[in-house]
Amino acid sequence: MLRRLGGVQLDTISVLARSHELVTFARCGAMPRPKVDRAYWGSGSETFEYWSHAACLLPLEAWPAYGLARRQRLAKGRRWHRLADQAATCAKVVEQIRAEGPLTAKQLGGAKRGGVWWDWSEVKIAAEWLLDIGELVCRERRGFQRVYELAERAVPPELAGVEWSDEECARVLVGEAGRALGVGNVADLAAYNGVPSKLVRAVVGDTELQPVQVEGWVKPAFVAPEPLDVLERRVNGRSLLLSPFDSLIWFRPRTERLFGFRHRLEAYVPRERRLYGYFAMPILAGTKLVGLVDPGRRGQTLVAKQVTLESRPAARHVAGALREAASWVGCDTIAVERVEPAESRAEIEQHLAQLGYRSPST
Repeated sequence: MLRRLGGVQLDTISVLARSHELVTFARCGAMPRPKVDRAYWGSGSETFEYWSHAACLLPLEAWPAYGLARRQRLAKGRRWHRLADQAATCAKVVEQIRAEGPLTAKQLGGAKRGGVWWDWSEVKIAAEWLLDIGELVCRERRGFQRVYELAERAVPPELAGVEWSDEECARVLVGEAGRALGVGNVADLAAYNGVPSKLVRAVVGDTELQPVQVEGWVKPAFVAPEPLDVLERRVNGRSLLLSPFDSLIWFRPRTERLFGFRHRLEAYVPRERRLYGYFAMPILAGTKLVGLVDPGRRGQTLVAKQVTLESRPAARHVAGALREAASWVGCDTIAVERVEPAESRAEIEQHLAQLGYRSPST
């Protein structure tokens, strides 16, 4: 799955489950969550973490292709944080890891200064900078904390020794983006793996992607060969909740173009200004996005704190998606609270009852 997507975005927010688990659930079904983490970060995993369209878990063989991003970051000279003596702090971090082995930021001396969450300690800033430029790598997590290791020890020599030009890196990443997306324009291809649009335009003609015109899209697009087969087939799918960080929908302009569906994450919006909820998850019904659910959990009850439907026939898809999610996270009841439009609440609860789930009050 990870190789097919090219990368899975990571995020600290955990609602029902963390985003990387939700992405796996959407693609692979109800796999036990500990098994998901072992597959991503276990001793036999073949992954590393780096910046793609955001902080992502990536296939280890993609290490050479991100040489472009590592060089871009190195050219900037630092992160957005400032260090009093960057060279000395970085040298100290490298020396400690070399002597003691893979370490978390806490083991290096502490991840925070004690203020807000982004008020990082100097060793945390140094470790992240060294990860940015490829001197350190994260291939393991402990309690969802990054474990930093020297890239020279953690990346196999046959990958670490490969140095591609910017164009070669871009060609690989653009081709991968096209295969993962199926179809996309230059902006979509650029955003997917963080390749500058100018470079996308320069190399896309050297990939396997074919130029196409998508009905309703203003700008030209490109399609990978394999997805063309789908156009001749009827595609069915599950009803399920999608993480807002799922690569299918995380690039909001494409989501609007492809599905006619507008979605914005409101986790960082003040509560009083939220329209759809803290972590409103789009509902995928086969091949359509039909609404949003802001979920939560109280003990063994999955709570749909707010459901927003695009159309009334979506009620059964909401029920199906809630049933799948509840079963996966071990909830035996489902509570539906606010619904827009309000008259759809009874219909959702009726479908849930037919599926064997009832409100805690009943």
